[in-house]
Amino acid sequence: MGSSILSIIYLIGSVTFILGLKMLSKPDTARKGNLVAAAGMSLAILGTIFLYRVNDAPLHNYGWIFTGLAIGGVIGVLSAKKVKMTAMPEMVSMFNGMGGACAALISVVEFDHLIKLIKNLYAPVADDHLALQLLESSTSRGTVIIILLSLIIGAVSCAGSIVAWGKLTGKVKDFSFNGQHFLNLGVLTLIVGLSAWLVCIFGTSPGTGLMVFYVILGLALFYGVLFVMPIGGADMPVVISLLNSFTGVAAACGGFLYSNPVMLTGGILVGSAGTILTILMCKAMNRSLKNVLIGSFGGSAAGVAGAGKEQGNYKEISLNDAAVVLAYASKVIIVPGYGLAVAQAQHACHELEKQLEEKGVEVKYAIHPVAGRMPGHMNVLLAEADVPYEKLLEMEDANAEFPTTDAVLILGANDVVNPAAKSDPASPIYGMPILEVENAKVVIVNKRSMKPGYAGIENDLFFQPKTSMLFGDAKKVLQELLSAIKEV
Repeated sequence: MGSSILSIIYLIGSVTFILGLKMLSKPDTARKGNLVAAAGMSLAILGTIFLYRVNDAPLHNYGWIFTGLAIGGVIGVLSAKKVKMTAMPEMVSMFNGMGGACAALISVVEFDHLIKLIKNLYAPVADDHLALQLLESSTSRGTVIIILLSLIIGAVSCAGSIVAWGKLTGKVKDFSFNGQHFLNLGVLTLIVGLSAWLVCIFGTSPGTGLMVFYVILGLALFYGVLFVMPIGGADMPVVISLLNSFTGVAAACGGFLYSNPVMLTGGILVGSAGTILTILMCKAMNRSLKNVLIGSFGGSAAGVAGAGKEQGNYKEISLNDAAVVLAYASKVIIVPGYGLAVAQAQHACHELEKQLEEKGVEVKYAIHPVAGRMPGHMNVLLAEADVPYEKLLEMEDANAEFPTTDAVLILGANDVVNPAAKSDPASPIYGMPILEVENAKVVIVNKRSMKPGYAGIENDLFFQPKTSMLFGDAKKVLQELLSAIKEV
């Protein structure tokens, strides 16, 4: 009876994951979708704790189980409550790394359990050939392969996500050296070779197999560090999305291992969604995933190249003049970027939008797929300020509207509006689709300084005749703009 109820609970959990992911595809239902999926996960966890049976015996050590749940829950809630919007990518990366670590730890536990099972079962058997036959009759080699896949993918995701977290916080710098890609390929080849050898010798030599297993774990962690260390700049959102898909695949392996439909469904959904998002982001940057992983831009070389380019002079605009331009425009498009998140200015931006609309100005927002530090960063930022979802324009729609736009207000965005992506073949971002803000009548750029953006590349837009610079903290500038527009 209990197993039947548990199967129904797992089915409900799987359905909630699918429905939740569907709701996450639209900004106006995303929050509800998150709650639906979380409810399904909670139901599946409680069902497993109280209804799962091992050899017809219920789980025990409830004290340890609920202590772990309480500690993890408190840490998760406090982290989510206290995190600033600017630090959201870092938190996502760290949590994703914990998911990868969990998958790797499951593999460690299950492999150790399998080793003990083999030693106890085949200790009396002297004939290695007979032992191998007994192994294949009771323990499929497929189980060992799944354990290894979960271990390798989970460890790579864990180490890579922690490095990505360090890069996003500024604690870890991009690092590369000549021949690094060959080293990466060599380490990956060694991991695959050792894994294949382990599968072959596992039945006849459990002790050696255990040693090789931990060598593979160490190499996978090392590869995760090597894999992410040289990547930086505007490629980081793509890497975070890719690592997220790795964690999903590792979780799906755990679902196979335990024949658990909830883990399997959740892992497949996360893995496939992360992969699709990675592909879409690469398409938005007009780059292949191979180019992102091997030929990443945003490093020091790009920064030096951008800094050394002769651009000419830029012009500034006063706060009052900017207020007049915006107040007397028929249509204004706001382009949010990471600078808006840094200043926590999304609410002030929404207030400015409402004030302009009171004066009869049509206001919309242009969202670039890789703006910010993670996929959907700007959407989350504006949703927090209750900006109407229908005002958010995707890149293609925004580009179609720029020619009929009187003024564009850029708030902290940099690389995603750089015309060099279209006009300068020598630029590292050449070929990347951008928001074509230069087609509007007037462009006002709010930045703290003329420092290059996250990709380390000078922005040609800032030196064009249509562009005027409005320096200062985004929140302070928007609040002063709001006051000035009220007096216009």
